[in-house]
Amino acid sequence: MDTTYNFFDNPDYPAHKQYEALRAYFYEKLSARETAKRFGYTENSIYCFASTFKQLDKKQLEERFFAPSAIGRPTKEYGNNTDQLIIALRKKYLSVSDIKAILDTQKQSISETYIYKLINKEGFARLPRRSKSTKADTLSQTKVPAPIATLLGYGDEMFNTMNVGILCFIPYIVDLGLDKIITNSLFPETKTIPKISAILSFVALKLSNVRRYTADDLWCMDRGSGFFAGLNVLPKTAWFSSYSHRITRKMNMSFLKELCQLWQKAGLLADTTNLDFVAVPYWGDDSHLENNWSGTRHKALSSILAAIAQDPDTGIITYGDTTVRHDNESDVVVEFLDFYKESGKQNISYLVFDSKFTTYENLSKLDDNKTKFITIRRRGKNIVDELNQLPASLWKKVRVQASGNKTRELTVADQTILLKGYNKNIRQIAVTGHGKIKPALIITNDFELGVEQVLRKYARRWLVEKSISEQTHFFHLNKVSSSMVIKVDFDLTMSILAHNLYRVLANDLTGYEHSTPQTLYEKLINNNGNIEVSDSSALVYMKKKRNLPELLSAMKKFEKTKVSWLGGPR
Repeated sequence: MDTTYNFFDNPDYPAHKQYEALRAYFYEKLSARETAKRFGYTENSIYCFASTFKQLDKKQLEERFFAPSAIGRPTKEYGNNTDQLIIALRKKYLSVSDIKAILDTQKQSISETYIYKLINKEGFARLPRRSKSTKADTLSQTKVPAPIATLLGYGDEMFNTMNVGILCFIPYIVDLGLDKIITNSLFPETKTIPKISAILSFVALKLSNVRRYTADDLWCMDRGSGFFAGLNVLPKTAWFSSYSHRITRKMNMSFLKELCQLWQKAGLLADTTNLDFVAVPYWGDDSHLENNWSGTRHKALSSILAAIAQDPDTGIITYGDTTVRHDNESDVVVEFLDFYKESGKQNISYLVFDSKFTTYENLSKLDDNKTKFITIRRRGKNIVDELNQLPASLWKKVRVQASGNKTRELTVADQTILLKGYNKNIRQIAVTGHGKIKPALIITNDFELGVEQVLRKYARRWLVEKSISEQTHFFHLNKVSSSMVIKVDFDLTMSILAHNLYRVLANDLTGYEHSTPQTLYEKLINNNGNIEVSDSSALVYMKKKRNLPELLSAMKKFEKTKVSWLGGPR
């Protein structure tokens, strides 16, 4: 009780002491001398306090004697270095969510609300509406010291990510058994990063539409990308480069064979395969590279020539080889058949490819191997003259199905001829009415298939060209950072895996079955969000997007999927 009275009779705090003195002087009507004696002031001090008090308004009185308490939770104070980092990132035109994701990698648990209030307090205006390319360029130019990549810890935590969408591929990797194939592959691992995390680190960049990993390293700062691979963050640029130096062609081929068996077991491969070449440009000065024709650039470029094989029905790419040279490119089709035999797949019923893919001698080998093929015969002046002299009775009209459930009328002449070099009878179908001046010549060793079916099969070969164009742009094969063929071969292998994951996802999305990886990424995968991790589960929170419900519906069946490389959480 004495302590309570002493608080009022003998105030210790200056503001409290002045308040009690003014109260005694004005309210209790004590004289200045009596007040000064009670509280230990001089008489002049009391007069000074009273004069100042009369000049203060209500707000000033509150601030002087009764400091108002802040409404809501107390504001958490962070170090000056953290505030400076937030301000520096904002000056680079990064959004609040992007800044939050970067700070999470620095193990700084700072809320988006704090970041927003700080940049508001510092006078930053709201960011203008920006295009996707502008946002990507802004992020790529941001340089922040990246943490060292390590295996995930398994404590309870929640963090922000700029790349939450790629986590939707994890259930497919588990469901298809891709994680087991990667774990049992010949690919190397390091002391700190196991094989599964190493390969998935490359796949994470491919799925995320990241430019070549030497261009920028902001992806090192995203915890969601690291979580995809079972790491706290993805490794730095130097690690990716040194790892790819350890890869051999044998490792890539063995991995592709295992994948081929997997796609076949999953029912994703039909009896027809489309084959084509693609030129992977290199923008350096190495003179050992050959010039190859680039369809996307419409000119010959110093490049690495790669062979691609694709299933026309599902879009799955089964084969890739960047070791092709001018002196062995005609033998690729034979090597491809050997690849399929070694992968355990039964003999392919149909191969469809361009006229320059192989020689007539190799076509004869395909026929001896009981493999059907459809290709184009090269047209010369004499051949065109012979076609012009054919009697009108040999030409007939056929209707061929085109895209969009439409049909197209063509004029064809179906013949059996003896081809020099092939040294056997072969079926030749001359086609006009397709907008070309010269007729197209399709040759095949299938004498039973109807003309319409043959034309349809060859027309679908253009799908592989479209897929190659997608890989060149979305998976950035046109931005390879090395002239070493084996590094590009590994890059192509990772691109094939990422491409096929997009195709498997597309098959589960109603209305998106024929969408390109670029479309799927922009509409569905490119998204920010939060990841809440515990010992038993991992909850992924994605920001609202117009097309998100379709993706969530596809994920519903994977709710209880356990992920081995993440420690087993659902």
